[in-house]
Amino acid sequence: MFRRLLHRNLACRSFVWLLFLGPLLWFSAVPPALHARELTIERWVVPEVKTGPYKHPGRIEELSNGDLLIVYYGGEGEYATNTGVFASRLKKGSRHWTRPSRIAHDPFRSLGNGVVWQAPDGLVWLFYVVRYGETWSTSRVQAKVSHDNAATWSDAFPLVSDEGMMVCNKPIVLHNGDYLLPLYHETGRNTEFTASDSGGLFLRYDRQKKEWKQTGGIQSATGNIQPVPIEVRDDFLIAYVRRGGNFEPTTNGWLIRAESKDGGWTWSQGVNAQFKNPNASVDFIKLRSGNLLLVYNDSMNERTPLTVALSPDLDRTWPWRRNVAEGPYDYAYPMAVQTHDGKIHLIFTSHERTIVNHAVLDEDWIKEGGPAKSWLPKQ
Repeated sequence: MFRRLLHRNLACRSFVWLLFLGPLLWFSAVPPALHARELTIERWVVPEVKTGPYKHPGRIEELSNGDLLIVYYGGEGEYATNTGVFASRLKKGSRHWTRPSRIAHDPFRSLGNGVVWQAPDGLVWLFYVVRYGETWSTSRVQAKVSHDNAATWSDAFPLVSDEGMMVCNKPIVLHNGDYLLPLYHETGRNTEFTASDSGGLFLRYDRQKKEWKQTGGIQSATGNIQPVPIEVRDDFLIAYVRRGGNFEPTTNGWLIRAESKDGGWTWSQGVNAQFKNPNASVDFIKLRSGNLLLVYNDSMNERTPLTVALSPDLDRTWPWRRNVAEGPYDYAYPMAVQTHDGKIHLIFTSHERTIVNHAVLDEDWIKEGGPAKSWLPKQ
């Protein structure tokens, strides 16, 4: 079986690194060196890792010392009470991730999405969700900071105390040095859908005053959550946003797009974009080449395939698209970061949010095109 899977993926000109030597190896080793026009993928965290079977979503950051840090929240299930945010580190030059350790916990409330990000001044931020009731519509956002590249963390402090506020994606740095943190306000008090008044919004951080201020939100016909922005030019921003609503089959499921012309303080009405969206999270970043990268599920109803797309002209056209993973499983909640060596590291979950996957690719692999095969072995 191993030979068949490897041959199939090599045939599509992407090298997928699959390990069948046990869960410890799946977790502790990393893919071999990436060459141009290649794709490597590892099952970074598997169900056997002792943080509970539920592991979701994974978020990744490259620290100033060259280490990679991944965080996720884990526990017995999405709505379990005893959950926490866990972190694992790949030290620069190492080939082994550290065992996940818990860096945030609440003895009385459930935690949710964790996001790790290092600011230009070196301060590492951990943003995460605390759920006060039975649904995510009761959540607030808390934070911690680290002055030593995430070796130790401050006490937790409230970032947003309004009910229904959540975080999912990392901040961006604006042209004047201020930070823009994507948030969203989820309403509906339901585990199966978000109400139509749910919407993306942001916190803008003034570096001089050292304070966060809330911006206006993004409104759309069926609601939206989990925005990801890019500053295209000074004060002009584009955001792609997960559509809201339910998970019923549809022929009208599209990613939402909105614009800001004042640095993210106010936003246009969210409208349907050209990309399909099955009510699932996406990521959207600007690469050092100037190209824009969008990671999304190219489907209106399924979280497969997981697709990467490149725009060379600031979101006017998207001539290059390629599937990273496709097949019978769910591939969801992607986050991408471009490291100092130019590689693109992509984190996403699969197998009903029990596995966190770590892919490494580059722009040439995306431009080369061609289909990707299902690479994850059956459970």
